[in-house]
Amino acid sequence: MTDLLAARAQMAMSLAFHILFAIVGMAMPLLMVIAERLHQRTGESIYRELADRWSKGTAIMFAVGAVSGTVLSFELGLLWPQFMAFAGPIIGMPFSLEGFAFFLEAIFLGIFLYGRDRVSPRVHLLSGVMVLLAGTASAAFVLCANAWMNTPTGFTGSPAAGVTGVDPFAAMWNPAAFSEVLHMTCAAFASVGFAVAGIHAAMLLRGVRRELHRPALKIALAVGAAFALLQPITGDVAAKHVAEHQPIKLAAMEGHWDTERGAPFRIFGWPDEQAEETRWSIEVPYLLSFLAHGDPRAEVVGLKEFPRDERPPVAVVHVAFQIMVGCGLVMIAVAGIGAVFAARRRELPAWYLRLLVVSAPLGVVAIEAGWTVTEVGRQPWIVQGILRTADAVTPTPHLVIPFLAFTGLYVLLGVTVIVLLRRVVFAADRRQAVPYDMSDRTSAEVPR
Repeated sequence: MTDLLAARAQMAMSLAFHILFAIVGMAMPLLMVIAERLHQRTGESIYRELADRWSKGTAIMFAVGAVSGTVLSFELGLLWPQFMAFAGPIIGMPFSLEGFAFFLEAIFLGIFLYGRDRVSPRVHLLSGVMVLLAGTASAAFVLCANAWMNTPTGFTGSPAAGVTGVDPFAAMWNPAAFSEVLHMTCAAFASVGFAVAGIHAAMLLRGVRRELHRPALKIALAVGAAFALLQPITGDVAAKHVAEHQPIKLAAMEGHWDTERGAPFRIFGWPDEQAEETRWSIEVPYLLSFLAHGDPRAEVVGLKEFPRDERPPVAVVHVAFQIMVGCGLVMIAVAGIGAVFAARRRELPAWYLRLLVVSAPLGVVAIEAGWTVTEVGRQPWIVQGILRTADAVTPTPHLVIPFLAFTGLYVLLGVTVIVLLRRVVFAADRRQAVPYDMSDRTSAEVPR
């Protein structure tokens, strides 16, 4: 393994791990707030228990996310010093604002966790709302910094000559910022909603605390389904932005080699980078031109227009994009079925609960695949068109050693999270589990 590959692998692993905690920090507070509001409105203790459970789980994820986020901050300086020397003065403001939002989130999460009997109900609910806003803002500021790497603006100078002028607001609100923040925020709420719904569906199938897990499932599924149904809109906004500002990334996402009008949308397929063609794909005529530009006859630039040394790894980007879209479509279908049951005020049958359990990880898989598209699709650039990844890496040798060390750290943190969640959040459920035969379970037998 080369030092460049080790550095990239370490950064990819760190981002893939940390993003799990980031999306929980964005979306779980919404579930907490909904449960707390229902408790205050109805007076039912079950909603109070839900709010407390979800807040404890959020606190665990928040604490471990703080550790993994700190590791990422060090890695930026240790692994990519040339990048930080150039980009630090430009994207320093969104990172500083992210730290401010992070501390706000920590403060109000503490109030929500420990202030129930010490502050008024209104203040307690407001603290949950502030956790929601601060957590989402924290992620949004980081996304603005990442978006700048895709569409760098707000400065004069170059990596070689140095930065001679910075407009921090223009850099933060770069052309990619809106679409990236919108798409990722919607994805976070959809994925966390589905993950939590799947957990509570599994508890219902086991016959555990039906009076608790049934309303929990309703809240989580409502959030997950709503944002899953909105996700195609945000995806369309993101796709049109990529088509305009990063046509090579769009071409890699689609395995699109030749510039043409009325370009087809490719489903499945495997890009052959040597032969410069995508094999075994199913083509939908004109659809790519329509999705990218709103015109079925519009021209879509192909990969052959770019030098080989400026193309990203096409197969990786194309497959990751297909996985992201596939997971999203399944989530939309599951959400649609749930919406039909809700509209008809029908109980969720056992087969649908099983479907929710199977669908629970799809949102997280889609997010990981989407970030692969975003980051690998920009290669070989760490800052699009300005600074290559190979030129930004540290000259320090033997980078495989910290890669292996941090891999061990993340394994330890992952095990810690699982143990803490089982002991703090799900311990009572494990004691109350009631095994039973589901072989002939019907919708009428599902907990009501």
